[in-house]
Amino acid sequence: MKILLTTLNSQYVHSNPALKYLYTVTADTSADIDIREFTINNETSYIYGEILRANYDIVCFSCYIWNIEQIKALASDLKKAKPNMLICLGGPEVSFDAHIFVADNKWVDMILCGEGEYPFFRLCQVLRDPELPLNTVPGLVYKAGGKIYVNPQIEPMDFNCIPFLYSILECEQDKVVYYESTRGCPFKCAYCLSSIDKSIRALSLDRVKADLGYFLYKKVMQVKFIDRTFNYDVDRAYEIFKYLIDNDNGVTNFHFEICGDLLTKNTLKLLETARKGLFQFEIGIQSANPETLYEINRKENIYPILYNVEKLMAMGNIHIHVDLIAGLPYETYELFGRSFDKVYNLGADAFQMGFLKVLKGTPLHQRSEAYGLVYREKAPYEIISNRWITADELARLKRIEKMLDIYYNRHGFENSLALLLEKLDVSPFKLFEMLAEFYYEGGYQHKNRKKEEQYRILLKFAQKHIDADEAEKILEKDLAETLNPEEVKRFLKKGWEI
Repeated sequence: MKILLTTLNSQYVHSNPALKYLYTVTADTSADIDIREFTINNETSYIYGEILRANYDIVCFSCYIWNIEQIKALASDLKKAKPNMLICLGGPEVSFDAHIFVADNKWVDMILCGEGEYPFFRLCQVLRDPELPLNTVPGLVYKAGGKIYVNPQIEPMDFNCIPFLYSILECEQDKVVYYESTRGCPFKCAYCLSSIDKSIRALSLDRVKADLGYFLYKKVMQVKFIDRTFNYDVDRAYEIFKYLIDNDNGVTNFHFEICGDLLTKNTLKLLETARKGLFQFEIGIQSANPETLYEINRKENIYPILYNVEKLMAMGNIHIHVDLIAGLPYETYELFGRSFDKVYNLGADAFQMGFLKVLKGTPLHQRSEAYGLVYREKAPYEIISNRWITADELARLKRIEKMLDIYYNRHGFENSLALLLEKLDVSPFKLFEMLAEFYYEGGYQHKNRKKEEQYRILLKFAQKHIDADEAEKILEKDLAETLNPEEVKRFLKKGWEI
């Protein structure tokens, strides 16, 4: 029985830890298993040909909101080409209402729901031994004799019993390495699938230090913790931060998703001693509106988070990424603008405007009718409108998001943005709203543009509102701080006309 574990990652530098876990727990068996990771940017015909050429008996796809539509088309074609090939799915995108998914998609043979290590190990045993029945595989949803069967799930395994991902697999030097020291989340954010987890399970500190020591030894470029809230246990987080600071190899960067208001004075003092570039923090603020925060089961007081982010930014040694989510309950267009202003004024290294995804299985999905949620039928199920914000307003926010990405997150326009805010005497949200209106009315959105073109577009916008010479001078300052002298010379020789 030849088995393929595969997925479509969103980018080449990404990797899929779920596949590695499944491979690792079956390594001591006689199963013939391959791992192949593709991306959503690969041509479907290429992936189809690669899988077909290897003549697998069973193909297992790891499914998420960013790849499910492509997997559907790919798996359907594979089934047409080889009707005897078994198609097995797993992952968060197919773990809820799996029996409906199987009924609606005739090409699916089975779905493994929930955590897959032991269920996949058991499935491999059953597939090799015809005398073992499929109903002994926990969490398996499958078709047999024209019927769909749903096996009950079991309690998750002791996390410490699951082998280290790279105990037998090679660590990819050219990709982000994903690592989890905990599973589950103590918080119950209504829009998040982690809100369903009943508990949080952590690896022992000795195990974590040993695992991280391997990454430090291998000098990988980045280790991205996929713990939902890394610092839920303040003392545990402190110990891991300290271990990484004390054993820093001068190369590896560690990315964490943390809760900003859980940072203590002791932790902040420790973090001040970290090498610049050692740590990268992602802090989900999501909204600054108290009514919204209460409704989505987050703490209502946003100010401790804002205060601690300001502290982190003042240190200057940690890359800080902050998030807002548009389309949440009780947040109008105007209230979102206020949230935007509070977060923008933190001056974080990256500021992501996300849009609500109405995910199956979440509390928010269950309340969708009460909230008047209208969202796209296909993944990633992005919000279209709700009771508090219209489709047109969300479309406006999409345009503002594009401006934020070009002129804030890509950097190189800091002086110009600061001058515009001062001279126009408007809020950050209003400035980006004005910039979006100018950009789209000018038709600049119709093609991808190089960064130097964005400087020229910003000058045209600035000249409509402030002194032309002053605008050009400040943009030249941004150019000088962003490009090397030769690039600046070439830019100025070409001129400011777009």
